[in-house]
Amino acid sequence: MRFASHRDIARALERALRRAEVPVAFSAGFTPHPKISYVNAAPTGVASEAEYFEITLAEPAEPDAVRVRLDSALPDGLDVVEVVEAMPGGLADRLEASEWTVELPGVAPDDAAEAVAAFMAADTVEVERLTKKGRRRFDARAAVRYLRVDGRATGVRHETYAILRMVVRHTTPAVRPDDVVNGLRQVADLAPLSSPVMTRLAQGPLDDTSDTIADPLAAADAQADPVGRAQPAPPPSSPARSASDA
Repeated sequence: MRFASHRDIARALERALRRAEVPVAFSAGFTPHPKISYVNAAPTGVASEAEYFEITLAEPAEPDAVRVRLDSALPDGLDVVEVVEAMPGGLADRLEASEWTVELPGVAPDDAAEAVAAFMAADTVEVERLTKKGRRRFDARAAVRYLRVDGRATGVRHETYAILRMVVRHTTPAVRPDDVVNGLRQVADLAPLSSPVMTRLAQGPLDDTSDTIADPLAAADAQADPVGRAQPAPPPSSPARSASDA
C-alpha cells in the first residue's frame, strides 16, 4: 500500500462508500462530487497508520456503523480505525505535526547517531526538492521537533541498520521525512544503501513541552459523549481516521 498514490486511495474510498451504502452528500452542479475532504495525505512511497479525512453525509448515521460498513468494503491494507462525529473547527487545524519512523538500510546505528547529533545541532539545514513549480530550496531543520535513533534491525543479509524516529511540525512548505534524510546527507554525508522505509505513526495536536502528539479525534469523542453514555445519531458530518499498511 505504500506505493499507492493519494488518487488511488481516494478512488478506492469512493468505491467503498458506494458499496457500503454510506449516505454521502454530493456537491451541486453539472458534475456532482462526493463531499470528502482529505487532510495532509502521506506522499507516495510512505506507509501510514494515521491518515484522516472528513465526509459530509446526506442523512444522520451512527459513526461506528459507518466504520464497520466502510472498513468491510475497503481492500486489504486500507483499514478504517475510527469514525467520530465532526466537531466545530477545521480538522486540519488540529493536525499540527506528524510522528515518523524511518528505516535506513545499510546505515550503522552509531553512524546514524552521529549524523542525528550534527543535524539537531545545526541552526539551519537547507535541502532541495522538485515540486510542481520546479526545484525549491527550504530549511528542513526548523520543522523537526525531535529526531533520534530509535533502534536497530537486521536485514536479510544479517546486516544491522538504523531506525530513526522523528516528530516533524507541519509547515509551509511541508517538510517530509525524506527531506530530513537528505538533510542528514548534507550535514554528515549519511546515505542509506537503498531507499529508506518510512511510516507515519501519528499526526495531531503537538505538545510543545513534551514534543508528543495527541489524538486529534479525542476532543470530538469527549464532546460527543462527555460521560460515556450512548449518544443519538449525529448530524451529517463525520471525520474518519484510516490506516494504510505496507
